[in-house]
Amino acid sequence: MSSIIRDYFKLCADIKEIDSKIRFAGVINPRGRLVAGGMKEGIEPLESQKDDEMLYMELALRVKMRQEFDKQLGKVKFAMALRERAIAMSFPVGEDILYVVTEPDADYKTLPEKVLELLK
Repeated sequence: MSSIIRDYFKLCADIKEIDSKIRFAGVINPRGRLVAGGMKEGIEPLESQKDDEMLYMELALRVKMRQEFDKQLGKVKFAMALRERAIAMSFPVGEDILYVVTEPDADYKTLPEKVLELLK
């Protein structure tokens, strides 16, 4: 296992410890594949594994599309979607994407800052 993947597993484990409302922390590569992390122990997924794969590919595409505006607007630090059943956040990490999912009642104002702090 490469050292970067090992570091990603540690990063995901550390993020899951930030807040009890975090359900999932994983790193997605530019091709939409989960390379590290996953669901927190004892948490039931909201979607199937097949849906997860589609979600990761869509996320990778969305992140790539956002980069088209980096020159005009600056690089994305994170993006967030507040849904009825979850909050989904994505953070660029080099060429990869850190994907974090929380319960819908998590503190979405401070949680991204805590994740960004860990990414420094």
